[in-house]
Amino acid sequence: MKKILTIAGSDCSGGAGIQADIKTITAHKMYAMSAITSLTAQNTTGVYGVLNSSPEFLSLQLDAIFTDIYSDAVKIGMVSNKELISVIADKLVEYKAKNIVLDPVMVSTSGSKLLNDDAMEILINKLLPLANIITPNILEAECLCGFHIETKEDMKKAAVKISEKFTGHILIKGGHLRNCSDDLLYSNGEFIWYSQEKINNPNTHGTGCTLSSAIACNLGNGCNIKESIFNAKKYITGAIKANLNIGNGSGPLNHCYNI
Repeated sequence: MKKILTIAGSDCSGGAGIQADIKTITAHKMYAMSAITSLTAQNTTGVYGVLNSSPEFLSLQLDAIFTDIYSDAVKIGMVSNKELISVIADKLVEYKAKNIVLDPVMVSTSGSKLLNDDAMEILINKLLPLANIITPNILEAECLCGFHIETKEDMKKAAVKISEKFTGHILIKGGHLRNCSDDLLYSNGEFIWYSQEKINNPNTHGTGCTLSSAIACNLGNGCNIKESIFNAKKYITGAIKANLNIGNGSGPLNHCYNI
């Protein structure tokens, strides 16, 4: 059985973060492991509190995992401060982790920055270079490239700009575009578009977490980057189309739709 590690925050309501990752990995019939960076008090209507793990305890979690059950792929989600980011980077290097998917959670859905400047700096300079692929949404790509993105042409320019700092694969998610929701993969100088329909479902809580975890599952299973993204997008489309309706706000996906 393939073994996938998620390093992220916990969502007590089960729709995003660690819980979404574990459901996604399990739906792919793989073995899920987790190192928790923070506890959150949240649900479909918002986030009401965050309690970060200490750097020492996060380090212990990663030691316990890597020294016993070595992972075939690693997904990294929300990490809220520079000390935790540094611990993750150091441990990934120490244990020679492979197939690293980084979902750079920098900005909330409402547009608020989730990382202060010094944390952003260490994320970009220390953690990003270790990833095989990063999966920013439009708002996060704007943080990385330094300019506003409104069109597909802007996405291409942003990908090129980000590639000046990051040599791995870059997947910019187009869900925040007005006229479409196409995603762009920039890989070894090549632009690859993943076109898709706009699904009429307001319940999209945890889509970024789910997509990055699904990509990690496919990489861990031996697929290349292009295949991994194609398969992951097919999975998440099905999970959204299943039309699960739970909670009073933006509800979660049905991660188990295909089981």
